[in-house]
Amino acid sequence: MSRRRERTQPSLDLETWIPRTSVGQLVKDGTIASIYDIFRDSLKIDDVEVVDFLVPNLTETVLNVARVQRQTDAGRKTLFVATAGVGNKNGIVGVAQAKAAGVGTAIRNAIVSAKLNIVPVKRGCGSWECTCSNPHSIPFEVHGKVGSVKILLKPAPKGLGLVVGDVAKSVLELAGISDIWSNSFGDTRTTQNFCKAAFEALKATYQISHVSEWGE
Repeated sequence: MSRRRERTQPSLDLETWIPRTSVGQLVKDGTIASIYDIFRDSLKIDDVEVVDFLVPNLTETVLNVARVQRQTDAGRKTLFVATAGVGNKNGIVGVAQAKAAGVGTAIRNAIVSAKLNIVPVKRGCGSWECTCSNPHSIPFEVHGKVGSVKILLKPAPKGLGLVVGDVAKSVLELAGISDIWSNSFGDTRTTQNFCKAAFEALKATYQISHVSEWGE
């Protein structure tokens, strides 16, 4: 089942927050003042409150909820798999999924996982059809692959919009990209893989491997 909803997270109360990791303590002490300090030093985020504090305007979106069943000794067990995305619509995005016995628990867990999975997205204007210098698209061609789903994202001129499937469009919007060309292959009806493939492509904007051959 498809569920789309957006909400902005509440602000974090630093007075009551008790960090569980050294990175969290550095954030609370003010030693780390920007999420980009964490990205630059390749630090691992294990406290979701770190993201809540450093990216206070993060938007949370439920991209999809699916019901799955598995056979156990006691019979069939029904679980829900939720796919969620988070982003500040300004160059930061995260996508993850979680499984639980209840819909609400699966959604909450997916949102937490997406926050812990955030990455920076390099934006720009790499289209030869556009001469502006605004960060409305991506600077170069990237691709992502998850399972059988492959997606190729290409810079587009300003005003074109997001020429991509609805699921990937939500991920791009969370990252703050408003114009894109794309090609997709495989079973794009598999929402979870389509979301994650788009996310992998955006991650590649900060990786040298984006120059590798398509399909590798």
